[in-house]
Amino acid sequence: MIDLPRVLAADRAHVWHPYTPMDEWRARHDPLVVVRAEGPWLELASGERLLDGNASWWVSTLGHNHPRLVEALRRQSERLCHVALAGITHEPAALLAEELAAVAPRGLDQVFYSDDGSTAIEAAVKMALQFHAQRGAPKKTRFVALDGAFHGETIGATSLGGVEVFRRPFASVVFDCVHVPSPAGEDVSCAPLWGEAFDAIAELVEREHETIAAVVLEPIVQGAAGMRMYPPAYLRAVRDLCTRHDVLLIIDEVFTGYGRLGAMWGCDLAEVVPDLMCIAKGFTGGLLPMAATLTSQRVLSAFDGGRARAFLYGHSYCGNPLGAAVAREVLAIYREEPIVAGVAERHARIVACGERLRARIALVREVRAVGAIGAFELSAVPAVTAPSAVPTISAPSAVPTLETTDDLGYTASIGWRVYDEARRRGAYLRPLGDVVYVTPPLNIPLPDLDRLLSIVEESIAAVA
Repeated sequence: MIDLPRVLAADRAHVWHPYTPMDEWRARHDPLVVVRAEGPWLELASGERLLDGNASWWVSTLGHNHPRLVEALRRQSERLCHVALAGITHEPAALLAEELAAVAPRGLDQVFYSDDGSTAIEAAVKMALQFHAQRGAPKKTRFVALDGAFHGETIGATSLGGVEVFRRPFASVVFDCVHVPSPAGEDVSCAPLWGEAFDAIAELVEREHETIAAVVLEPIVQGAAGMRMYPPAYLRAVRDLCTRHDVLLIIDEVFTGYGRLGAMWGCDLAEVVPDLMCIAKGFTGGLLPMAATLTSQRVLSAFDGGRARAFLYGHSYCGNPLGAAVAREVLAIYREEPIVAGVAERHARIVACGERLRARIALVREVRAVGAIGAFELSAVPAVTAPSAVPTISAPSAVPTLETTDDLGYTASIGWRVYDEARRRGAYLRPLGDVVYVTPPLNIPLPDLDRLLSIVEESIAAVA
């Protein structure tokens, strides 16, 4: 048993929570105190059990405390917990790199380790800048990203972000990034307007490619923007565009990788190979913070020529043996169990849930689904059209505003009223404003998934 009053008092007095207005937090202060987690379940100090509807910010792709991952961590902890990777190597880091290269898109066989998604992006940004400078194109210093993009928390990653509420406090120090229209479109007709979006990025790159280092994209799904989805055809077109104009393509697979979209990588759905690919979240199945930036021999060769041209960057825990051992076990589970193949059945159940919601609840303005992601956009204003079936990739309503990117819930948004209803029924959801979504573990047992979706339906109906 934990000393619950002490935990609550210490939290209120000392813990600065992420994405949280702390004055409102301290005034309300009713946290969920989690004492144990297993599979898709969170167990609270109160004795309640909650289904984790978002896999704890999308990291627990294999559920909480997967026994094989816990055992891999225990074994490695008895041999080697940490050693620097500069001038040293060790089995977990070396073999993990080999195994990542085997499952990555063809040619991405160089692995640079970091700590999380933000630092994987930061490494990619620095690699892109130095790559061009050392190949005789020092004017290539600008980046292109999408409206509504979210690529992490460091200053470099924030510079790429297209959600104004996250970028605004740091506007005086972020670097130059041009934001172009999202291919997800701005209507609710379920007809993605990616052609118009591509025309915009194509015109920019064709005109200004001599100063553009890289285009950075979340493949197929813009997660933090409200699970905005776009067709793979856009990604293929951008790949061709970048190739023609010597612009690097950086793909952010932090959320979409490790099977979330029904393929091992989101870019697999478009059959494209980026120049750099950033992976995290599912990397260690939610056990430890670790990430990587994958690239090719072509990119690496630009750094040949001694220390003056080397990539002088790295983190204290780069290639940490504990994280690497767990990450290797994650890949072993993916090889030995039908994790990615099982997404199809889970997708079908999510889509069926969306169809039921659209048929019976006018509050549901838009439903979007791809892989093991289901997003239900709510609005008191009914949709313009009412399709008979849920599109697997469709166009949400708009670029997110301040309220729709609020991730705490001290507003009266419909999404957070659904959160409260779901909490009472036994599920933990964390809406993006008025977008209620599910991103459960990919191996969530089907009865548990059915229960989670039933709670979502009941909770939305309760506020309708």
